[in-house]
Amino acid sequence: MTTELGHRIARRIALAGPISLADFMAEALGHPTLGYYRTAEALGAAGDFVTAPEISQMFGEIVGAWLAERWQAMGCPAPVRLVELGPGRGTLMADALRATRGVPGFHAALELHLVETSQTLRDRQAAVLAAHAPLWHERFDDVPGGPLLLAANEFFDALPVRQFHCTSGGWAERMVGLAPDGATLCFALAPGLTPFARFLPDAPEGAEAEICESGRALAASIGERVDRHGGWAFIADYGRDVAGPGSSLQAVRGHREASILERPGETDISAHVDFASLAAAALAAGPHVRVFGPAAQRDFLMRLGIVQRAEALKSRASVEQLHTIDAGLARLIAPDQMGSLFRVLAVGDDRCAAPAGFFE
Repeated sequence: MTTELGHRIARRIALAGPISLADFMAEALGHPTLGYYRTAEALGAAGDFVTAPEISQMFGEIVGAWLAERWQAMGCPAPVRLVELGPGRGTLMADALRATRGVPGFHAALELHLVETSQTLRDRQAAVLAAHAPLWHERFDDVPGGPLLLAANEFFDALPVRQFHCTSGGWAERMVGLAPDGATLCFALAPGLTPFARFLPDAPEGAEAEICESGRALAASIGERVDRHGGWAFIADYGRDVAGPGSSLQAVRGHREASILERPGETDISAHVDFASLAAAALAAGPHVRVFGPAAQRDFLMRLGIVQRAEALKSRASVEQLHTIDAGLARLIAPDQMGSLFRVLAVGDDRCAAPAGFFE
């Protein structure tokens, strides 16, 4: 059983031949009318995943404080573009803005820009953030120029990746084609060696690797903006400090592991973020760009006082709220939960002091 989008992808392959896994992901997640992020209620218990801002208000509060401090380090420019990539239900930004309302001049300087493709989520964001007059964009490149403060939490992991398999002759790209029945999607290898082989490490036969071109391109765009106009970006996601051979692509539907190729448009597909490649792309974008991290989410949040914030919340909490605060804190920083798997990267310009939460 497949979906309308699955039928459309199958017809495309039947007419034009196999497509890259990156092209399949782009369609499955971002098709203008049938893609997962255009139609699905992805977040929360009714969806397929729960993000850090939905776990505890403390996450958004700390991100907000970090962004406000970076604004001050920049010399308090006005206006400043406050941008969030993939804002979900607006929870992170709402918590960040609530936590920073006492920072003199900060809110008056802000122009809030949200990069969001889902109309359903835009409607939710509009309700939550109405007081801050948000503006929406399909792509980061559509955000007007000017000094930048950017947050991207669990955004890069959903960008399309290419996948490769090392054969006896070298690296070949994994494609999505059709099974012999002419209707079922299946994996296949492209004939011959991939031109991307020069970007891949030497590896034994049977090894696998991934490249996220769109992630690198976005990091380069952020770096270019920071270099030209000044600013800082906060990027948090699950992934690896340095990429190595291996496949990290996974699919989830209804909070359960699912097949990557089944029911496109109704299934969340993601891959571990290669933070080293993001950092390299941002650094190459201009001479004024600096990169800090990646740091473990646990280390970043603890350096910025999340344990102390939890204690402050607990001091005026009910018994039931005490459990919620402790559970949220554990999920965000425990090494066996999000604390170590999730990494945090900062991209900024060399005209500012180094940011809190990172070691150079």
